[in-house]
Amino acid sequence: MDKFCTILLISSFFIASTHATSSKEAEKWFKNMPHRKEKFVKLHFYIQDALGGPNATIWEVARAQVTANSPTSFGQVRVLDDLITSEPDHNSKKLGRAQGLIASSGLRESSLTMNINFVFMTGPYNGSTLCIAGSNPIERLNRELPVIGGTGIFRMARGFSISNTYSYDPIKDLGVLEYTVYVSYF
Repeated sequence: MDKFCTILLISSFFIASTHATSSKEAEKWFKNMPHRKEKFVKLHFYIQDALGGPNATIWEVARAQVTANSPTSFGQVRVLDDLITSEPDHNSKKLGRAQGLIASSGLRESSLTMNINFVFMTGPYNGSTLCIAGSNPIERLNRELPVIGGTGIFRMARGFSISNTYSYDPIKDLGVLEYTVYVSYF
């Protein structure tokens, strides 16, 4: 189950080139679905959330009139392109990027509605993605979001992720999020 992290630690980091699958290749893959065996993997990694400063990876793109006076930032919409690493340290092995959209959607509780793609750029899942979406009550422990799909090796993926805030440095405005993702795929 932990082969992924081991392989990623050994692998060298490089930027993935995106290869579009032709419709014929996709059709062939789909027709072979009944013969494919379901696989399971547990992934564990960290997301480096740079919330401010010159190297910020999260940016506000919209806000409601109520956002400025809301204790939960209700109505704020942000996009992100965060670094995924193998360990909590920002300088540890780079695995890919977490890219997506988050909206502050809790009136009374700090909660985000998220659509995040984990884009893997190294190791056995290089060029593949996983997508999670759902409600993320950010002040709770062990926040669960569903895996709703993927691409590449993770076509037709399903599962769930558990996330926690590992640390937050208010001086650097840097948050580190820990993710454990349980995935089944064909």
